[in-house]
Amino acid sequence: MLRRRLRLRWDRDPTPETTAASPPVGGVPGPDDDHAMMAAARTGDLAAFNALVERHQRVVFAVCYRLLGDTASAEDAAQDTFVRAWQSAGGWQGGLVRPWLLRIATNRCYDVLRSRARRPTGSLDAAPVEVEPRWSSQVETEDAEGHAARAELSARLERALATLPFDQRAAIVLVDIQGVSYEEASQIMGAAIGTVKSRISRGRARLRDDLRGDGAAWEHFTRHTRLPATDETGRAASGPGDEGV
Repeated sequence: MLRRRLRLRWDRDPTPETTAASPPVGGVPGPDDDHAMMAAARTGDLAAFNALVERHQRVVFAVCYRLLGDTASAEDAAQDTFVRAWQSAGGWQGGLVRPWLLRIATNRCYDVLRSRARRPTGSLDAAPVEVEPRWSSQVETEDAEGHAARAELSARLERALATLPFDQRAAIVLVDIQGVSYEEASQIMGAAIGTVKSRISRGRARLRDDLRGDGAAWEHFTRHTRLPATDETGRAASGPGDEGV
């Protein structure tokens, strides 16, 4: 069975610092390696494809987790992503591999959420937060009270993110949390760069509205994601209680 032949090892701490960029394989980082391995995979070389899996599985899992909200669903979606990538390797047109994989992953997550919406139970809002998000993984040592406060803050942020429409959530996960470029996010989402920026702007505004009055949560979110200090117009990004969007 193909799933058993893929070398999948999920990391339960999908922090953007370690997932935003592909790690080097064979000591030579960069898209050229991806292209060589993908070209080999197209000929049926499973070992080459497994090398791609090892390089990209952390970021794929991290994106799936941010979009779905629980570990089990994220693992299934990430595994489905690589199975589908292997099955459709012949249709790869030679572009960058990571956006191609993340587009498959994002589409798979959308299908999962659409399926959930048809069920009477199992909504994203009710999904348990099992993987420690980036904004809760920055403090190396703290007392029990501090840990509890941080866990509560992290859960608050996860709930706020989960309320966003899928297109806005995906854009923020990709750009603000995972740190991909607007150009790459455009490829992943199949949308113009201007559309991606608009989705991010609307998503940030909704997050600010949701966190209005909770300055600590907003500050924690902006500090530990790649949310810029200024918006697209060059103005300081506003937070809860600030004027404007």
